[in-house]
Amino acid sequence: MITDKISEKLKIEKYRVENVVKLLGQGATIPFISRYRKEMTGGLDEVQIDSIAQENEKFEELVKRKQTVLSTIEEQGKLTDELRQVIENCWNSTELEDIYLPYKPKRRTKAQIAIEKGLEPLANVIMLQNNNDIYSYAEKFITENVLTVEDAISGAQDIIAERVNETLSARNAIRKIFMYEAIISSKVVKGKEEEASNFRDYFEMNERLKRISSHRLLAIRRGENEGFLKVNISIAEDEALERLKRIFVKHSGKCANLVVDAVKDGYKRLLRSSIETEFAAISKEKADREAIRIFGENLRQLLLYPPLGQKRVLSIDPGFRTGCKVTVLDAQGNLLHNDTIYPHPPVNKSVEAMKKISTLVEQYKIEAIAVGNGTAGRETEDFIKKIRFNTEIQVFIVNESGASIYSASKIAREEFPDYDVTVRGSVSLGRRLMDPLAELVKIDPKSIGVGQYQHDVDQKELKNTLDFTVSSCVNNVGVNLNTASKYLLTYISGVGSSLAQNIMNYRIENGAFTSRKDLMKVPKMGAKSFEQCAGFMRVENSPNPLDNSAVHPERYTIVEKMAKDLNATVQDLLQKAELRAKIELKNYVSQDVGMPTLTDIMHELEKPTRDPRKQISVFSFDENVKSIEDLRTGMKLPGIVTNITKFGAFVDLGIHESGLVHISQIANRFISDPTAVLKLNQHITATVLEIDLPRKRIQLSLKE
Repeated sequence: MITDKISEKLKIEKYRVENVVKLLGQGATIPFISRYRKEMTGGLDEVQIDSIAQENEKFEELVKRKQTVLSTIEEQGKLTDELRQVIENCWNSTELEDIYLPYKPKRRTKAQIAIEKGLEPLANVIMLQNNNDIYSYAEKFITENVLTVEDAISGAQDIIAERVNETLSARNAIRKIFMYEAIISSKVVKGKEEEASNFRDYFEMNERLKRISSHRLLAIRRGENEGFLKVNISIAEDEALERLKRIFVKHSGKCANLVVDAVKDGYKRLLRSSIETEFAAISKEKADREAIRIFGENLRQLLLYPPLGQKRVLSIDPGFRTGCKVTVLDAQGNLLHNDTIYPHPPVNKSVEAMKKISTLVEQYKIEAIAVGNGTAGRETEDFIKKIRFNTEIQVFIVNESGASIYSASKIAREEFPDYDVTVRGSVSLGRRLMDPLAELVKIDPKSIGVGQYQHDVDQKELKNTLDFTVSSCVNNVGVNLNTASKYLLTYISGVGSSLAQNIMNYRIENGAFTSRKDLMKVPKMGAKSFEQCAGFMRVENSPNPLDNSAVHPERYTIVEKMAKDLNATVQDLLQKAELRAKIELKNYVSQDVGMPTLTDIMHELEKPTRDPRKQISVFSFDENVKSIEDLRTGMKLPGIVTNITKFGAFVDLGIHESGLVHISQIANRFISDPTAVLKLNQHITATVLEIDLPRKRIQLSLKE
């Protein structure tokens, strides 16, 4: 039943959903299923498989909730066969809670007090609206607890008001109005105008709830949480009451008038606030999803940014007064030397600094220089470019976001226990240039600085999305089993922290892995873990060349058969395109292996160690622009996209302040999503539209 619902909701064939759920239940990971079980899933990608996993979890939670609801109502002695069937056939969590509402244990309400006084029969008569002398009838309910007719009528109306709130059709009617017509408004808290200056745009705001953008909603909710704004979601009261009257008022007369009054009370006191709270949560959840989606996409682009590769790097963490921390790394990212230079004010030892850099470059045969883009970054880049080296040295600007988080972390202390945070930070910058993915996995993704309102969104959902993104990127690229850090191995399919540490310990005790088979010698590496992780591990110089490819060990026999059929070796297939051209894939189709897997195998044979990441390129800012004061309207400047939000993109121009390209200025055509045009770290040329010196804001355009 659950798989039917998932199939219907996601518009994915049932057999695919069933197979994904089955594989997940057997302990398979999403990267493994996506890469190595395409026949079973019909070629579903990671995002689709993750959606199935999430929906399956939600429906399983709904099933548990239904059991709780059924048992609670049964304990009250109110569970009829009809009600049981309604609950069992319900597959919407909101609808389930509406059904449960009349039976849900709650605090002692006005209606409950009236029921205890014996006024429910009177409420039932009033609801029928056919008694022309209701006040005389109400005299029957006068007791020591109900002193007057008015008290009896009032108590009965309290019961009716609660029924209005708990009636499914009434709740859905009000929901429909909220869905299409609700207005969200915000006002500044009186007396806090100055403190709330960051929220000035929302001091007096009214907007349709269904149209408000995610970043604006998150902004006003932050203002509300910080005590600067009052936020309200409302609908037209007259329309709401008219809808409710159509449901509850059936006749005219005194009883009908009493029902009208009870409906008003039920709406104002109970129903309105209940649905408003519901839509506040729904709109926040929607805004969270959008913000988290953008954050995840930005993170993916950052993690998959082109690596420099294994080259000897000199890394510089810039600074003025405290100097620039210099580290030298070998091609594997190991620290060889560290030093400090003072090329900038107030020390101004630029000649000495030039000599020191030149000596280090020559002594360690440096191939590239990494310069952090933080304080003094631009000045340090200019300083380095003035040095004349004996060989061509590429100079790269490296984004520092999160570097300070890493340098002070437990991970950094474990890696470099004998060095301070400045050395660790410089090493991290150099390693980011060599392999951004391998280095950035050591940092909490929230600290990398490529999202918006990351502290305001649902933290569990944010963590799940970011963890999924990191795992997806790591498995997409694959790792070198003999050089990968523990933190990189942790994200490999089927590994985790404990097994990653065991792999590291095995390397220390036994030396480098010579083949993928050696993984089975690692403590706690069972057959299932090996199945899940082996295809994502790479072993260079293994006797079996397939160990350095994405071909899974379970499919080695297919490649070996291909080679045998051509009277060749596996190595021959890897090296000779003319041999691969002779392979007829249909001859290798079996019950377990279809064309999707065979096609993937052929791609690997064509380029077994291919990296999905592109080649890195050197970038230079405009040499004439050193500060915001140097900008002029109409200037065309090179820049790097550093962050993408729903409303636009932020661009590094090589000065302290980033420029903003509003979504309306990204393209000549209308776009609803900046990520449709721009990517993180993309090199662009932007035109300066406006410079606000007092507020340090720069407006840019990418329109031609």
